[in-house]
Amino acid sequence: MERGSSKHSPRVDEQMSQEVAGLVQGPGTGGSRVDEFRQPEPAGEDQPEATTAPAGELRTGAPQGMSSQDVEARSRLGRFITMTALPGDREALVANARENEAPADIVAALERLPEGTRYQTISEVWAALGHKNETTRW
Repeated sequence: MERGSSKHSPRVDEQMSQEVAGLVQGPGTGGSRVDEFRQPEPAGEDQPEATTAPAGELRTGAPQGMSSQDVEARSRLGRFITMTALPGDREALVANARENEAPADIVAALERLPEGTRYQTISEVWAALGHKNETTRW
């Protein structure tokens, strides 16, 4: 048994689905001739092109006080230090990074950490390596 709408007949259901087909499927890659009024008009000759970042630079998900490159680098560092190594000192962090097959640049950076200091989080390790963390959180 085929299930359908209990409110309309199959003919009305088919007609309604055709009416919204252009909205559901969108313009596609080649554009759609259905509902041409839904296509945005191009900018005029004396007007600037539309942009997704009217203030100039695109917004990123980087927190205040850090650039998106800083966030990526700190995340890369965190990928090679597991939670079992924290809290930990320099030797524990270096050993954990080597176990996780960290690249040589990350191991070398961790070896530059001062001796005798225990780090609770990746952010503390990041700051000890001379980088900035976010100034405000949420």
